[in-house]
Formats: sequence, C-alpha cells, structure tokens
Amino acid sequence: MMRKEIGALLILAVVLALCVSPFASSFPDGLERVGEDYGFIDNATELIKSPIPDYLFPGIANEKAATAVAGIVGTLLTLGVAYGIGYLLKGRTDSGSDIGKQQKGC
Repeated sequence: MMRKEIGALLILAVVLALCVSPFASSFPDGLERVGEDYGFIDNATELIKSPIPDYLFPGIANEKAATAVAGIVGTLLTLGVAYGIGYLLKGRTDSGSDIGKQQKGC
C-alpha cells in the first residue's frame, strides 16, 4: 500500500511542477535585487555552473515550456536525492536494529 501512496505523491509533485512552475516570478530574488539596487551585481562571480540556469531548461525556445521542464527536472532530482539519502539512512538503522534484537534474544 505504501508504494501506491508514494507513486501517487510522486505523480502529484510532477503535475504541480508542470502546472505551477510557469507562473514563477521573473523578478530577481532578494540578493539579486539588492545587487542591482546597489550596483554590485556586475561584480558577481559564478562559483558553480548551473545545469539549469535562471530556471529555464536549455535548448527550449518557449520560455513557459522551458520553465515547466526545469520545474519537473528539479522536482525529480530533488526527490531522487531525498530518496537516496533516505535509503542510505534506512540501511544504517536496519542493520543497527538487527544487532540489538540479536543481543536481546528476539
């Protein structure tokens, strides 16, 4: 039953990313806005090259479609990383709990 619920939530997350991301604000975020207002935005350096710069998926001409695809890809990547971390942590706690059960004689 749990797998069906997870699948349904995954589909819901992807549908939300597809439908809501095109309505994201095109205005700069807080730090970018302060940089523009105080004139130091041109001094900014890129520390890490973004695979999806400015929330627009590269190679898609339509801005709304590029934003929607970027939302879907970002959602799937985030869920994948969260699942991977959960899987690794679950493996640690499961092995630790088996040891505890063996020591107690369960």
